[in-house]
Amino acid sequence: MVAVTSRMPRTRAGQWLVLVGAAAAWVGLYVLNEQVWDWILYGVLGLDPDDRVTETVHFFLYDTVKITLLLTGIIFVVTVLRSYMSVERTRALLGGRRSGVGNVMAAGLGVVTPFCSCSAVPAFIGFVAAGIPVGITMSFLIASPMVNEIAIGMLLSLFGWQVTVVYIAAGLVIAIVAGLIIGRIGAERWVEPFVFETRLGGQLVDPAESLTFADRIQMGREEAQSILRRIWPYLIVGIGLGALIHGWVPTDFFTTYAGPGSTFGVLVAVGIGIPLYSNAAGILPMVQALYDKGLPMGTLLAFMMAVVALSLPEMILLRRVLKPPLLAVFAGVVGLGIVAIGYLFNSLLA
Repeated sequence: MVAVTSRMPRTRAGQWLVLVGAAAAWVGLYVLNEQVWDWILYGVLGLDPDDRVTETVHFFLYDTVKITLLLTGIIFVVTVLRSYMSVERTRALLGGRRSGVGNVMAAGLGVVTPFCSCSAVPAFIGFVAAGIPVGITMSFLIASPMVNEIAIGMLLSLFGWQVTVVYIAAGLVIAIVAGLIIGRIGAERWVEPFVFETRLGGQLVDPAESLTFADRIQMGREEAQSILRRIWPYLIVGIGLGALIHGWVPTDFFTTYAGPGSTFGVLVAVGIGIPLYSNAAGILPMVQALYDKGLPMGTLLAFMMAVVALSLPEMILLRRVLKPPLLAVFAGVVGLGIVAIGYLFNSLLA
C-alpha cells in the first residue's frame, strides 16, 4: 500500500477521472464483445454460424471475455466497498449477540465480509476465541462462501434480479437455520479443544479505518488481479465445459434425466456438486449452459450451492477444528437445506 500514491493521481478529482475512464473502457469492451467475435469468426474467417464446432468456439471465446470482464468489474467494486468492513469489525458486531438475532446478523455480515472457504479455519478460530457462540459462527461461515458478492453480481448480469433474489434468500435461510440447529444441540462439545484455548492478542487498529480513497482503489485493482490469477484454471474449465454442453449435448439428454419432471434431479445435482472444487465464478458458465438446455433453476441453484458451500476441500479444512459428529451435522443440515431449496424453487418457478 505504500506505493499507492505513485500509481494513482494525488487529488481526489484525478482519482475519479481515472475511475470514470476505466469504467467507460469496461462498458465499451462489454458492449462490443459479441459483435467483435461475430465479425472475426463469421466475417473474417468465414465460418458457418450453424456449425457445431463454430458454435462451441464462439460460446467459449465470447463467454471467456464476458465472464472475465464481469469478474474484474464486480471484484473491483466489491473490494472497494468491502474495504469499509473488516473481519475485526464483524467479530466485534457479533460479540455478545443472542441466538436468533445473532444468527441473522452473522448470515447478513457473511455476505459483505472478506471471506472464502480457504479462510474457514482461521475465521472459525478467531470468532470462537472472541466468545461468539458456535451456532452463530457457523451461520457466518455458511453464508459467506455461499452468498458471495461475486456470485450475486454475476447472477444479476446473467439471469436477472428475480433469480438473484431467490439465490440470496435461499442462501441466507440455509445459513440462519443451520446455525440455529447447530447452536441448539450443544455443538461446543464437538469442537476441537485447542480452539477454546486460543487467546487473541491485544486491541488491534481496525485496518478499515486507516485506508485512504487511493488505498481502496489500489486494493480493488490488486484484488481483481489476484483473484483472476488464482481462479483462471477453474474459469477456463468451467467455460470450456459450458461451451461443450452448449454446442454438443442434446437438450433432450438433460430434460430427460434432470429436467422439470425428474424426481431425483436436485439430488443428482447436489451429489455431483459436492466433489467438485470450484467457486461461483468457475461454475456459473456451466450453470448458464445447463439453463439454456432447459434445466430448472431450482436444480441449478442447488448444484451451485453444493459446489461453493459443501466442497470436499472445505470439509477437509474444517475437520481441523470440528470433530466428525459436528462436521457430519454441518454437512447434513446444509445439504438437506440445499436439496429442500432446490425442490421448493423448482415447484415455485415451474
